[in-house]
Amino acid sequence: MSGGARHLLGVEDLSADDIERLLTLTDSFVEVSRRRMPKVPALQGRTVTWLFYEDSTRTRLSFEQAAKRLSADTLSFSVSTSSVSKGESLRDTVETIEAMGVDAIVVRHRSAGVPHQIAQWVSGSVVNAGDGWHEHPTQALLDCYTIREHLGGLAGRHIAIVGDINHSRVARSDVWAFTRLGAEVTLVAPPTLLPSSTEGWPVRVSHDLDAVLPHVDAVYLLRMQRERMTEALVPSLREYTTGFGLTRRRVDLLGEKAIVMHPGPMNRGVEIAADVADLPRSVVVDQVRNGVAVRMAVLFDLLGSGRELGRDLEGEGTR
Repeated sequence: MSGGARHLLGVEDLSADDIERLLTLTDSFVEVSRRRMPKVPALQGRTVTWLFYEDSTRTRLSFEQAAKRLSADTLSFSVSTSSVSKGESLRDTVETIEAMGVDAIVVRHRSAGVPHQIAQWVSGSVVNAGDGWHEHPTQALLDCYTIREHLGGLAGRHIAIVGDINHSRVARSDVWAFTRLGAEVTLVAPPTLLPSSTEGWPVRVSHDLDAVLPHVDAVYLLRMQRERMTEALVPSLREYTTGFGLTRRRVDLLGEKAIVMHPGPMNRGVEIAADVADLPRSVVVDQVRNGVAVRMAVLFDLLGSGRELGRDLEGEGTR
C-alpha cells in the first residue's frame, strides 16, 4: 500500500507482511460469505466505483459483490456508453467521477501504469484491477489465499506457472506474491511466450512441462492472450496443447495432493483439457469464490481506517 491516500497498485509494492495481513483479514470475510445473509455494515457511507476500459466478468462482478457485502454505495461506470466514446480524456473522466464524492476507484485498463497515473490525480483510493501486461494484484492475493487454503501455506512449496507468461499480468503479480511468501516458482512456456529477459525475476525457467510436473505442489495454467498478440507466436493451438497443455496424461505426473489453478476464462482443450478442469484437484471454482472475500479485505483495508472490524462483523449477517 502506498503512502498518502492508500492504494493497491501492485504486488511488487507489498511486503510479505502486507500480503499476510491481507490474507488474515480475508479469513474474516470468508466467514461472512458463508452466512445466510452475507452482509456487514463495515463500509456503510463509503462509495466505490469501477472504471473498466477492458471487458471483464469475474473481476468486475467480484468487486461489485465485495462492495455490496460491505454495505458500500456503488457507482457503475460503463466506458462504452460514456463520454469516453465522444473523446473525453482519461483525466477528465476520472476528475468527473471524483467530483461525485467517490472514495475508491477500481480501474482496469489496457495500458500499463494507468492506475498509478490515476492515483496522482485523485484524493481517494485506487485499486488496480489489471493494467496491460503489468499487474493484477487482487488476482495474486486470491491465488495465495487459495493455495494457503488447500496446501496450508506457500513457504517451501513449488509452483509451476505455465503458458503465455509474456502477455500475462497475472503471471507477474503471482511471481512476486508467491516468492515473497516463500514459494519456489518455475515458469514453463515455449521461448516465444516468455519475456525477452527474466533477469531480476526470482524464478526458474523450463521448456519441458513433463519434467516439471512431478515436482510441483501446484500447476497454474494461463490462457493464450491472443488479444494482446501482434504476431503468431506458436505454430498452432494444437501444437501448443501437445507441448504445454495439461492433458489427462500429464495430470498423472502430478503428486497426489498437487492442485490445478487457472485465473479464467479457461480455453478448454487448449491449455487445459475439459475433463481436467473438472477434477477434484482443480481449485478454479475456489479461486472465484475466494476472490470476493479477498476483495472485501482489500476494500476494507483501504477504506475502513479507524473502523472496528470486530463490531462490523457482528452486523446484518448474524441477525
